[in-house]
Amino acid sequence: MPKIKTNRGAAKRFKRSASGRFKRAQSHRRHSLTKKSTKRKRHLRSMQQVAEADSPALDRMMPYS
Repeated sequence: MPKIKTNRGAAKRFKRSASGRFKRAQSHRRHSLTKKSTKRKRHLRSMQQVAEADSPALDRMMPYS
C-alpha cells in the first residue's frame, strides 16, 4: 500500500500538541497593527486549539504528524 502524502499547506499551519490535538496560530496579526491595542496584539500571540469538528479533516491531511 502506498504512503499517503501530507498536505504541505496544513503542515505549515498546524502542529500536534502533546495531548494529540492540533494547535493553530491566531489571525489578525499581519497588518494594520497600529490601530490595535498592545493588549490585543499580545493575546493574539498565543496558540489556540483547533475545534473538535475540524480535527478529523486535519487527521486526514497530516497522517504522520
